[in-house]
Amino acid sequence: MNRKNDRLAIEGGPKAFSKRTGKGQPKIGVDEFMSVAERFGFTAKALKRIRKAVSNADLPPGGPHLGRYYGSPKPIKGEQFEALAKKKFGVKFAMPVSSGTGALHAAFVAAGVGPGTEVICPGLGFAATAMAVAVAGGVPVFSDVDESLQLDPKKLEAAITRRTVAIAPTHHWGNMCDMAPIMRIARRHRLMVIEDCAQGPGARYKGKYVGTIGDIGCFSISSYKIIGGGEGGMVVANDQRLFERVCQCAEAGGLWRPIRFAPPRYKGELFAGTNYRLSELESAIDLVQLRKLDDVCRRHRHVSRRVRSQLKTYREITPQKINDAKGYIGYMMRFFPQTCELSKKIADALRAEGIGAWTRGRVHAPDWHIYKYMFPITLKCGSMLGGSVFQDPRYTRRGGRVSYKGACPVAEDLYAREILVGLDQWFSDRDCDNVARGINKVLSAYCTEDKRAKGWGL
Repeated sequence: MNRKNDRLAIEGGPKAFSKRTGKGQPKIGVDEFMSVAERFGFTAKALKRIRKAVSNADLPPGGPHLGRYYGSPKPIKGEQFEALAKKKFGVKFAMPVSSGTGALHAAFVAAGVGPGTEVICPGLGFAATAMAVAVAGGVPVFSDVDESLQLDPKKLEAAITRRTVAIAPTHHWGNMCDMAPIMRIARRHRLMVIEDCAQGPGARYKGKYVGTIGDIGCFSISSYKIIGGGEGGMVVANDQRLFERVCQCAEAGGLWRPIRFAPPRYKGELFAGTNYRLSELESAIDLVQLRKLDDVCRRHRHVSRRVRSQLKTYREITPQKINDAKGYIGYMMRFFPQTCELSKKIADALRAEGIGAWTRGRVHAPDWHIYKYMFPITLKCGSMLGGSVFQDPRYTRRGGRVSYKGACPVAEDLYAREILVGLDQWFSDRDCDNVARGINKVLSAYCTEDKRAKGWGL
């Protein structure tokens, strides 16, 4: 220990490891970037040009960080996405999450859904809403719809029990729920309102964006919605403590907290959660997509209004009820002939005219958009033996017993009879006029024109 080289560096000796000689490579580099470019569908020639233009030497030290976590380089796309959502929807709090289903699960947990509780869901709308209730530990109770295909406020109170803690109005297919009476009922019974806006981002009700009317708004921003590039979602709220409970469920690592690992600041802040954090890669895409939302909705509204404004009214046809004509997006036009037989004739004739239209009929393939075929719920199964929320003693001891058979007859009837006509935001005015002319041509051949019949919701 007397030799100079043996002295500890802390005592003035030389460092044992003064300079590294191994040269590292980024964990994520150009090869991964090219994989994304390939997934975008660029041609082989374009990919060759891109590959020639970039190298790992162009990246920051260590390479990019595509998770929304400590060490992410500026600008952080998740934060930009979050900030834009708050500005766009006019809310105090927003959290990007990995999917609309994740948004719903976090929202239900935050709202107090758990064993022994019930949540009212619409008879129409994707099964994810009801499944998220069950995953949170609650029991979904289906309530019927009206001719808007959204929750019928007149049927709502009959579904409320002493176990009900929340209502989940679902704004689907470009339309919106009649929120004013729903909110009055919810407040009268002291129930939380969790808006499912997966199929309606950008729709408005009396001037307010859907998702900002109830207590928590849940969005799906994904490749099969009107905006989104892959899988993503968003939760918005105005109540801080409620939102923090959303954060704890959706990002249980505590990254959202002022002091990450500190003890709870108040009762109910901390509990076992999960991780629905949205990656920087998805955030980068969805940030751009959210910027496009207003223009997407504007084009859809123009196309829908131009088509509907030219349609005649018919005795045998009931158009879908629109709860707010100004806020309606209208990317799918729906109407209800008097019988399923008439629906099939009209749909077949419309397709022959070159208009994309279809109907289901009284007997149709199982579809998880209508309650009776939502087998993960209606079969009352749990993910493990004896683990069903329906059999939980905390539910049954409170008198909990739900029956799904025939619960929503209006939903079943309308879903069987409806005709769906797809409307593209990129239709020219001439396209719109031709679609309207074709619909009038077919309906005039099979139905009775009647100026006193229900209009098209303009």
